[in-house]
Amino acid sequence: MKILVCISSVPDTTSKINFTADQSAFDKNGIQWVINPLDEFALTKAIKLQATGATVTVLNVGSPETEPVIRKALAIGANDAVRINTEPKDSYSAAKEIAEAARSGGYDLILCGKESIDYNGGAVPGMVAQLLDWPFVNATVGLEIDGSEAKAVREIEGGKETISVKLPAVIAGQKGLVDEKELIIPNMRGIMTARTKPLNVMEVASTEVKVEPVTFESVPTRAAVKMVAPDQLDELVRLLHEEAKVI
Repeated sequence: MKILVCISSVPDTTSKINFTADQSAFDKNGIQWVINPLDEFALTKAIKLQATGATVTVLNVGSPETEPVIRKALAIGANDAVRINTEPKDSYSAAKEIAEAARSGGYDLILCGKESIDYNGGAVPGMVAQLLDWPFVNATVGLEIDGSEAKAVREIEGGKETISVKLPAVIAGQKGLVDEKELIIPNMRGIMTARTKPLNVMEVASTEVKVEPVTFESVPTRAAVKMVAPDQLDELVRLLHEEAKVI
């Protein structure tokens, strides 16, 4: 079985997000880049499936600066990697590139996170499945493969649902697809081995016009907190009424 794991390179959750002076682009200075955490759950699941004879390819749509993150995925245990040489501007163009790579690679299963933690669009996995005309299961928290069938458990309102689909299929996972303690931290041997694993660079398959961001806007700064002593109930009521205007 050939598994394709799609990974995004995203800012570390502790990074301070800034934009350029004209608010037209994300300021990448000083940012630590990591594998999108939800994609890492999918990658770990794929690595576990190697025990059944599966091979794992990681794919990233991105510029050369994403290669350290790709090498980390190789160090975690992926067999090889593909980087599609373009900076994704929107979900659809990224999905088209992934679908084209999957179509030409003969994969049996595509695994990815249900969304990336930077834009939180959650659109790419479903678009890939639609473009390939493959079954799609979202928000997956459990996955078992039995021959040409995948049994996926996904979260729904008020419970969980178990779905069986025929391969090839696209499975979008989230926290719970594997236990957090199962996430793999690359060791020195893995890091050294990753340097010799194939990382193939593909040029874009589509020349369609992509979405171009016009402007970004930072979240407004939170107002200063006012502390009120426990015995100053009248003052608290006054502040809630006159300043906060919630009563």
